[in-house]
Amino acid sequence: MKHLLSMADLDRDAIRTLFTTAAEMHDVQRREVKKLPALRGRTVINLFFEDSTRTRSSFEIAGKWLSADTINITGKGSSTSKGESLRDTVLTICAMGVDALVMRHSASGAAQQVSQWVDAVVINAGDGTHEHPTQALLDAYSLERALGGLEGRKVAIVGDLTHSRVFRSNVIGLATLGAEVTAVAPPTLMPSGVEAWSHQAGFAVSHDLDEVLPQVDAVMMLRVQKERMAGGFFPSPREYTVGYGLTRQRLASLRPGTPILHPGPMNRGLEIAPEAADAAASLVLDQVSAGVAIRMSVLYHLLAGEDATA
Repeated sequence: MKHLLSMADLDRDAIRTLFTTAAEMHDVQRREVKKLPALRGRTVINLFFEDSTRTRSSFEIAGKWLSADTINITGKGSSTSKGESLRDTVLTICAMGVDALVMRHSASGAAQQVSQWVDAVVINAGDGTHEHPTQALLDAYSLERALGGLEGRKVAIVGDLTHSRVFRSNVIGLATLGAEVTAVAPPTLMPSGVEAWSHQAGFAVSHDLDEVLPQVDAVMMLRVQKERMAGGFFPSPREYTVGYGLTRQRLASLRPGTPILHPGPMNRGLEIAPEAADAAASLVLDQVSAGVAIRMSVLYHLLAGEDATA
């Protein structure tokens, strides 16, 4: 595998290999000295044209803990803000001899396009409303650790599915690992053509959250992405919460110990109540911790070479 652009790039064996390495990398977080020499001499550029806290920080930490030289570049801090094209920007950066580009961009397909222009490894850190593969990997990794396995497990993904790249990557990743996914959202926040896609990808679709919740082994709440909405997708925030928020009342309808996930950032009181976000079964902070381990694993496998040992 040359790049990581989509969860469709990974079969079950590849995901398992990444999880095995991530479990070893997870142990590094508990050490007093959090450093491995695996990527010494490698240069990783985090090129983010959209704001990010978790993804950019965890990629930076992952690269540094593997001893890579890691540099952050934002859209506002690059020449694209002066009118330079994306192609010229990435070609200029790669001409400096970098080994990997970790890229987030508002345009769907941007990472795929960049991978055709450069020789460096390209890792998709989120492209528009298309995909976010490392987020799906860390979600599945966190869930598997909590549930002891994903084969046959029922997982509900709830919320703003139309604008969610996390949803698209998770549907592919969870299905590859044998989970049964149900997508839940109001009709206005269901992706166009979801019925045909659901038959092809093997997930169920529902508009009734209260019917789905008591049946699932885990629930993932997605952020309402107000910044991507150009129109009225629901009448009011309160009505969305009443219909599709994980409220205190809905929290009680889950089976005891049901894991609750949220890729963040959270709109507390909108798609998820504070009681749910901070519940004992919440994996929100576990996902953040797993994100560093997963991204260390991805960088290691793409940059260290097949014969390298950690």
